[in-house]
Amino acid sequence: MIEVETCRAPSLGQAERDAWRSFQNADPALASPYFSLGFLEAMAAVRRDTRVLVIREAGEIKGFLPFHKGAMGYARPLGGPLSDHHGFIATPGAVFDLHTVLRKAGLKVFDFFGALGTQAAFREHAQEVDGSWVIDLSGGYETWLDTRSGVEPKAFRNLRARRRKLEEETSRFQFRVDDNRPEVLAKALEWKSAQYRRTGHFDVFSVGWTRKLIDVLLGSGLDNASGLVSSLEINGQLAAAHVGMRSDTVLHYWFPVYDPEFSKLGPGLNLLMQIARELSAEGLREIHLGPGEYDFKRELASWQFPLASGYATAPSLAGAARRIADRIENVAESLPLGPVSTLPGRAFRRIDRYAAFRAA
Repeated sequence: MIEVETCRAPSLGQAERDAWRSFQNADPALASPYFSLGFLEAMAAVRRDTRVLVIREAGEIKGFLPFHKGAMGYARPLGGPLSDHHGFIATPGAVFDLHTVLRKAGLKVFDFFGALGTQAAFREHAQEVDGSWVIDLSGGYETWLDTRSGVEPKAFRNLRARRRKLEEETSRFQFRVDDNRPEVLAKALEWKSAQYRRTGHFDVFSVGWTRKLIDVLLGSGLDNASGLVSSLEINGQLAAAHVGMRSDTVLHYWFPVYDPEFSKLGPGLNLLMQIARELSAEGLREIHLGPGEYDFKRELASWQFPLASGYATAPSLAGAARRIADRIENVAESLPLGPVSTLPGRAFRRIDRYAAFRAA
């Protein structure tokens, strides 16, 4: 019989923190900074609704589930829509019943959209399955480069050609994999906001906590999580930047952006290749590119790990309302109405995404 306690991050004691670290260290699937105590600490610093479930059995800590607590018992994964990966931080092989965990925690609905598909608790509630792309640097940069070049020869010929063009057609260029200049961060986020607006996506940096989160991650003292800003300057002008997050062994490729003026030189991919080269030499084992059917991810990635999206409910009015909304969406999408059939689902997802960002 399990017991579930809801805590705020600062109230975790030494025993809980030691257990968390041991769980993360024991399971390679939890190596991402998303599963670190540091990311929990950073989120707690910028969002008041940050909580963590502590799961015990016979008094022994078996796992944790960090989340954001909403109204009427509604819960979302830690980091909300910024979180590409989430799930239980637990003993390897531990299996939890999500319904039971929610009920014992007093939660009514848990929506997830990038949970580890290897965790049965989420897999059995999954409505969609995707994958997160991984650049595997565990054997070193050159081993990864040789392996992927053999699988995707054309793509890597193009990458080499872009690097030659960068070297031949510019008077000077400079990579900074760890760039702590404030003006570079400011410009990168400015460009990213403009890109979101230009492409019709919600500007994630239009809400206060997201920008504060980056600042906290770029600070010091977090447990196995830190922000990392990288840049490429061409002829003294910023051409590409990446704002990411890393643990000891994994970099999460988060917010890449580049100046279209330099697009023929492939600044974004040149920067990513340099990041892989330099961080591999420092012991980085993986770069997580996240989900999405992008050519560069498919060409560079060594493999994928599964992600699950769906929801789980406990008996409640909120749970019933969530199931009804899901049925409306499914029925609408099954009707022969063409693009109109997707409108309810798109509306629900847009409302939920907006609510998730504004919840804090």
